[in-house]
Amino acid sequence: MQRRTLFLALTSAIGASLLPWQASAQDAGSWPSKPLRMLVGSAPGGGTDAMARAVADRLAPLLKQPVVVENRPGVSNTLAVDVTAKSTDGHTMVMGVVTAHAIAPHLLKLGYDNNKDLVPVAFVGSVPNVLVVGNSVPANSVAELVALARKNPSLINFASSGTGSTQHIAAEVFKDAAGISITHVPYKGSAAAQVDLVSGQVQMSFDTMPSVIGQIKAGKLRPLAVTTRERNPQLPQVPTMAESGLPGVEISAWYGIYMPAATPKAVVQKLHDEVNKVIAMAETKTRLEAVGAELRPMSQADFEAFHLAEYQRFGNIIRKNNIKLDQ
Repeated sequence: MQRRTLFLALTSAIGASLLPWQASAQDAGSWPSKPLRMLVGSAPGGGTDAMARAVADRLAPLLKQPVVVENRPGVSNTLAVDVTAKSTDGHTMVMGVVTAHAIAPHLLKLGYDNNKDLVPVAFVGSVPNVLVVGNSVPANSVAELVALARKNPSLINFASSGTGSTQHIAAEVFKDAAGISITHVPYKGSAAAQVDLVSGQVQMSFDTMPSVIGQIKAGKLRPLAVTTRERNPQLPQVPTMAESGLPGVEISAWYGIYMPAATPKAVVQKLHDEVNKVIAMAETKTRLEAVGAELRPMSQADFEAFHLAEYQRFGNIIRKNNIKLDQ
């Protein structure tokens, strides 16, 4: 009898400790009840950070609570995801990115299950990767670059923001599709890679549009192609890889909001709806389209399906090209 009484007391106490989150979570009308955190897996100033701040700035007034952007860079954007997956306060989300959710799980041993411990809440948009070369490279098209690489197999080095980044994956797919030999030179971020690209220490990169658009407009880097199905409005004169003769090279950096899998459906739906309102705002569209972003609202179910499809697609690419972290 005493054991039963003690057990009931303990379970009651545990239940009571969870009530504040459960109550606010089940009733989406009372959520959020305190400031929210939007984690970012990269340093300030990059594409993921730009996406997060553009959404957070306009999301806060809609939710009537501050949305604080918190940068947790490192380990292929997964540090921020790890914190989010393990959070229990009901007020933590992450600006997810393809690197963390579709690429890193195939290359790293993670402390969470990418497909079970998180729920895709709202898709924000995507940006193309752009094949750029330094001004010292004698190539004005993809065909000329491929011919140069075939003639001089040891000449072309490509920069990336790190092994497993979209820059790295895109270059590996390009190398395979073109049947050429080029050497990977990984850096700790796009900024460092671009310094050497502009100076001629490396010859090419498949950097993301937000990171590279400034250098292109300044005339310091020359764009040869974008890796999307259609041309980008910010670079209308630049052909797609398909138009350049390599239709299989299609890689984009995409972004979306994720929360812990235990988040109640009512809260997920509320956040999804409010994020989509932000994306539809003229100011948000102007702000993100200026850096080449393509905004594509999805239903929450469609985002979940997209997440799994991308996870599988990049897994196939990584296995086919034998991409390892020690490259």
